[in-house]
Amino acid sequence: MSIDRSRTTRPPATPGTGHGRISTETVRTIVESSHTRRTFWRQLALIGPAFVAGAWQFGPGNLTTAMNAGAGYGYTLIWVIIVSTILMIFLTDMSVRLGIRTPVSLIASVKERLGGWVGVVAGFGVFLITLCFSVGNAVGSGVGLSMLIPGTSPVMWTIICTVAVASILFLKGIYRIVEKILIAIVALMAVCFIVSAFAANPDWAAAGAGLIPVVPDNAWLLIIGLVGTNFSINAAFYTSYGTKARARTKEDYRDITIVDTIPGIVAPGIMTALVIVVAAAVLNATGTDAPGAFGGLARIFEPIAGPVGAWIFALGFFGAAFSSMIPNCVAGGTMLSDALGKGASAETKTARLGSGLILIFGVAITLIFSGSSPVELIILAQALTVLFAPILAVLIIVMSNDKRLMGPLRNTWWQNVMGLIGLVSVIALSVRLVVSLIGS
Repeated sequence: MSIDRSRTTRPPATPGTGHGRISTETVRTIVESSHTRRTFWRQLALIGPAFVAGAWQFGPGNLTTAMNAGAGYGYTLIWVIIVSTILMIFLTDMSVRLGIRTPVSLIASVKERLGGWVGVVAGFGVFLITLCFSVGNAVGSGVGLSMLIPGTSPVMWTIICTVAVASILFLKGIYRIVEKILIAIVALMAVCFIVSAFAANPDWAAAGAGLIPVVPDNAWLLIIGLVGTNFSINAAFYTSYGTKARARTKEDYRDITIVDTIPGIVAPGIMTALVIVVAAAVLNATGTDAPGAFGGLARIFEPIAGPVGAWIFALGFFGAAFSSMIPNCVAGGTMLSDALGKGASAETKTARLGSGLILIFGVAITLIFSGSSPVELIILAQALTVLFAPILAVLIIVMSNDKRLMGPLRNTWWQNVMGLIGLVSVIALSVRLVVSLIGS
């Protein structure tokens, strides 16, 4: 019986495979990897959580401490911003990975692995920090708009801004809305402060010398305030929630680092350094008193760039205050809600109530101190945030080393080294602050 060889021949191979060519499995791998490769515009869509953290840390408290640093010590303290920014990148990166890997939220995982009371302490710690930040945000938003519209009351603008932020909290999908607003404001602020820096005609060689660590006499409280605002561990902690809200995955991690984590933290660091440069060139050189720097810095720009110079600075100052005001109350409310087991969302009733309390606290302190300069109060409030920072730093480092939770995204040895340097730094500054407060 004859055999029909056409029926027994093997099925045709995938084009380009077999018969001495690459295997079908290899082709499949190449095809699948091409599907996951992002275009430039799809990478930009990953921008968000770190920029929110950056906008939060770059508030009026940051500007106040930076202006006082430049006015009082020239370019000497620029190095504090550089070191704080580098350490902030590493802690934020850990939080991003925790946001990817935690099943529900960071505080929920802390409760599960370290105990419920630890999670409660973390949540309340962030909430207390947001109360401190709310003072500078409330005052700064009012001062910024009063500089933009001369003759108007800063307190009136503070109340209007507070009502505006409260209205945003009642919208659905709060996080996405806040994220878009803040990215736009951060971009606007970057332009404002870059223009301001070059308009001030600073001594760039002296600014370069400010990269060398030097601690001037009587500068410790100011340094602690700078670290409290630029190495903002509470903002890093909250980044995990933004990452979780965006439903990011392990496959997104590399692109997130490139387009969000690094630029989102570096941008406010650069802007803060530019504020010190401007204050050193304008205030330190002219001997202007630092506590009057809010309006004084804007007016001094007028001989350089005319009325536009003052307007640019005022716009940037308002942007810093308002952009920090929004995530500050949202994050504080969310942390409080999660700590109490009411949900890790900004849209729970507990979160909205907590956010409202933060806004009310800021307005109340503004009204109480409306007749006096709030600059020293803001600097002290920023410095006090350092007292809570070690607890949050420990939790971020411990959780990001949990092998069962983190899997392949667990910390490497060099990430742990940078994290420990940051932890030791904030512990040392906390001790220094306590000693200073007791001594005074």
